[in-house]
Amino acid sequence: QTEVQWWHSMGGALGEWVNDLAKDFNASQKDYKVTPTFKGSYAESMTAGVAAYRAGNAPHMIQVFEVGTATMMAAKGATVPVAKVMTDAGLKFDPAAYVPAVAGYYTAPNGQMLSYPFNSSTPVFHYNKDAFKAAGLDPEKPPTTWPEVALAAAKLKASGHKCPFTTSWISWTQLESFSAWHNVLYATKNNGFGGTDTRLSFNSPLHVRHIENLANMAKTGPPMYSA
Repeated sequence: QTEVQWWHSMGGALGEWVNDLAKDFNASQKDYKVTPTFKGSYAESMTAGVAAYRAGNAPHMIQVFEVGTATMMAAKGATVPVAKVMTDAGLKFDPAAYVPAVAGYYTAPNGQMLSYPFNSSTPVFHYNKDAFKAAGLDPEKPPTTWPEVALAAAKLKASGHKCPFTTSWISWTQLESFSAWHNVLYATKNNGFGGTDTRLSFNSPLHVRHIENLANMAKTGPPMYSA
């Protein structure tokens, strides 16, 4: 039986799900045994993977977040493109099965998929219906625009909430995702897909106004956020 070491960064309930995936696969046949190992955060697991490769004992598979994809793919000899793995194994692999935006991120200009999209994160807006009701807001109508978020936060603060609005991963949620929602570029060269000499371009009037609005909210007290 061949053991396959799989390092990942899925903690909590997601970690249990990963363990179940491996358990079900292992029970389905006798030739291979997948051993999943939680290695900490995305950054920690990638650092561990790099260190293991340099020490000559890298895992067979490792989950790397999208930000680390280019780093791993640029490490010649350290990784093998997933498309090649599938071809060498004689297995059919259809990248079209994935959401185009997800598959495209992990695909080289020549059309070869470099890594296997396992999970994809997206920002989600949560609100407390009970708090909305107590503040005189309609609990069935969450804010759908940033001005509405600011107004709702102000009312929540007035009703006694010390932290009526919070957000995190600012560069992702408030710049990158914000750009995608408004169909404006986050960087030149088609957000970097058109060349390596790209430059960040989130100093547009729209981006500046949004960050200024967040800053004004912070000055008046509604939000508290972490980077």
